[in-house]
Amino acid sequence: MIQTIEHGPVRELRLSRPPVNALSPDLIVALREAIEKAPADGARALVLSGSPHRFSGGLDVPLLLGLDRGAIAALWRDFYALLGAIACSSIPVVAAITGHAPAGGTVLALYCDRRFMADGDYKIGLNEVRVGIPVPPLILTAMRRLVGTSRAEYFAVTGELFSPHDALALGLLDELAPTDHVIERAIEWCNHLLTAPPEAMKGTRRLARADLVAIFESGLDAELAQVVAGWWAPETQATLRALAARLGKTTG
Repeated sequence: MIQTIEHGPVRELRLSRPPVNALSPDLIVALREAIEKAPADGARALVLSGSPHRFSGGLDVPLLLGLDRGAIAALWRDFYALLGAIACSSIPVVAAITGHAPAGGTVLALYCDRRFMADGDYKIGLNEVRVGIPVPPLILTAMRRLVGTSRAEYFAVTGELFSPHDALALGLLDELAPTDHVIERAIEWCNHLLTAPPEAMKGTRRLARADLVAIFESGLDAELAQVVAGWWAPETQATLRALAARLGKTTG
């Protein structure tokens, strides 16, 4: 589900779960573990990438609709742990958004140090509301940090998806690159960052990201309970099942 590709001091973790790199329980756990072990392996920066034209389609809704309440609670705990691994990583984590990145695909990028996206006919954004999922506080906080309060409200409440150029203008992205070169550009940026005196860079990065780290040092149990309860709300279940039906999938 994840290809590990070494580029000198930069390790690329490429999502490889066809057809759209949707986030299953197993992929979420595997990605968290890969991020957490990278510094001990000697990696000095990470690039999260996807397949051509698809970064990640977000949570694998058809699969998740077949899970029971215990499994859904575990899924959300693991997803929060994955976001915490990105936010608290001791080495830079950069998103190379190789294509479409709705919902969970966008969420992964929110917690990265920098976001590069392929310049093409792709979509990115928090469309959770459109598929019946209230945006969790943890995600809204990260969006506010990136684009500001008003724009975060616009992204989250409307549930709209945006083109790369619009997302760049709104502050969700940092840079666009040709589809065939977006990973290369992310690696190039990492290598440039690593030319700085390492202790000065690491210390300043820790200070700059302390607010993100603090989110995960506070108690999140109550929030997780609210998120899980929202998943089972009748409106959410009905909307998600309608989505799965449109996708032509069978759910449990």
